[in-house]
Amino acid sequence: MTTQRSDARAHDDGADGRIGDLAGLAEELDSLLDNLAAGEAAWADALAAVPATRRASARNMAHYWSLRQTDLRDLQRRLADHGLSSLGRSEAHVEATLQRVRAAARAMAGEGFGDPAPAGLSPSAGRELLQRRTVELLGAAPRDRETRIMVTLPTEAATDPDVARNLLERGMDVARINCAHDDASAWRAMAHHVRTAAAAIDRPCLIAMDLGGPKLRTGPIRPGPRVVKMKPRRDGWGRVSAPAEALLIAQEAPEPSTGRLLLPVPGDWLARRRAGDEITVRDTRGAARRLVVGGTADGGRIVTATKTTYLSTGTALHADGRRDSAALGTVPDLEQSVLLRPGDQLRVTRDCSPAAPDADGIPRIGCTLPEVFDNARAGDRIFFDDGKISGVVVAATPDALDVRIARAAETGSKLREAKGINVPDTHLPISALTGKDLADLATVVEVADVVQLSFVQSPADVGALYDALEQFGDDGIGVVLKIETRRAFENLPRLLFAAMRRPRVGVMIARGDLAVEVGYERLAELQEEILWLCESAHLPVIWATQVLESLAKSGLPSRAEVSDAAMGARAECVMLNKGPHIGDAVTVLDDILCRMTEHHHKKSALMRRLRSWHPQSGHDG
Repeated sequence: MTTQRSDARAHDDGADGRIGDLAGLAEELDSLLDNLAAGEAAWADALAAVPATRRASARNMAHYWSLRQTDLRDLQRRLADHGLSSLGRSEAHVEATLQRVRAAARAMAGEGFGDPAPAGLSPSAGRELLQRRTVELLGAAPRDRETRIMVTLPTEAATDPDVARNLLERGMDVARINCAHDDASAWRAMAHHVRTAAAAIDRPCLIAMDLGGPKLRTGPIRPGPRVVKMKPRRDGWGRVSAPAEALLIAQEAPEPSTGRLLLPVPGDWLARRRAGDEITVRDTRGAARRLVVGGTADGGRIVTATKTTYLSTGTALHADGRRDSAALGTVPDLEQSVLLRPGDQLRVTRDCSPAAPDADGIPRIGCTLPEVFDNARAGDRIFFDDGKISGVVVAATPDALDVRIARAAETGSKLREAKGINVPDTHLPISALTGKDLADLATVVEVADVVQLSFVQSPADVGALYDALEQFGDDGIGVVLKIETRRAFENLPRLLFAAMRRPRVGVMIARGDLAVEVGYERLAELQEEILWLCESAHLPVIWATQVLESLAKSGLPSRAEVSDAAMGARAECVMLNKGPHIGDAVTVLDDILCRMTEHHHKKSALMRRLRSWHPQSGHDG
């Protein structure tokens, strides 16, 4: 009997403990619900500017911000211990989730279950809003996956209709045209080919166009001689494992789109060449070399060499025992670069005239954005070529920045012209819309379904784009904000509030520039926070930059990038950049996303306190 009473007492004590803990959980949830009003008050000015049709989403985003001002990890664990929702999937319906979990906790504590009065967006309403707005911006999801695929069109998509059709047949849902390259006539041709192919195979495809924005790039470098190099591959013993290869093409014909080294020659001379012919030359070093003619490809003839051969414009090519000769046509200038090692000094100048890479003294290179020289200060960090080279400004004048190189290959890294520059410590008071962007908008509103705003930093940038679109008379085109700078991330809530003025809006996580700006070690954390905040605002997200990049460029994916592509399934769209093997990349990504759709939709998360965004810390300028 004593043992039975002890067991009963222990059982009662355990039950009392559980009830007490549940009551405590309900009180903590009450406190979180009370804080939601404070969240609305903190963002009151931004909320007031959101149209009534978007007010529920804006209000929920303010609630989510309020929720994440508390470290919820202990609360989540204790809720899960009682079989209750851990709040890890509450982004799209914060208030309703808190109310329902609180009601369940009180019922389990013996206080009775009263169905909570509806408040905020229900879970089903929150999910439906995000799905509907994704369809409005990016089109309907394909049959076998939830995540769309966006593909950057290469230049040849303007002249070859089969490029668009091939990408569509492999799984492209949105075609991206980058206004930083090509011109309006090429963009119109690309769009026409996409729409024609989509209609032919009955597969919908939208067109998104990126505005170039105020991208900082290195200035030109004086070109080298017009010389091309044919170099065979050799094994560890120095024996030729694969001959060097080039393509003889008719110099009078359009240059084919191919990754091969091109050798332009007179068309009539080329027509006389046959497989097995030998062509003898004296290369630029005076060395006797032999090229062997092979089969046809890309409108030309393949030639191979088993020894390294340097050929320049005008090199004499002798065939048929020197009885049939021709001069090599114009070959490209040899691309030059500035070689930099750790500890070197580099002068970045307002003067953007071509730099001489072999000049004596401190090497120089121009910068395409003059505002950098008015705002950079000693101590500011500066990154080149997606962060491959970095340094610190050691001296700043109105016309030049002297940079001490901190990171580069020990053997030297080559800095070439037109490479990106990032200055995350330097505030640049410039608009995201350049004069070129405003001119390009005329074509964008004519042919595109979506316009993507590059290098957005403040709500004023969003307002400037909206004003420009209104001047063009367009109030229906979708808008995507590209988050690619530290300042854009810091201003993200205000950017989203400002974006909600239009019905079709979304966000792109441009992870390349963003990683350079915030540090690669922080990128994983920041891209999660962007996904969460956008879901709370019911705005679709595009996961972009370097997705399956090795596969698109070389034809061989890495294990890491396949895992990265799978992670992209938590976004509403994944973007691929162009490359020689882009078709294969689309096929692989389609397969990955179809498989991931079968496993999960987005994901749950532990919710520590977020410190990223504050109502008074944003910059509206």
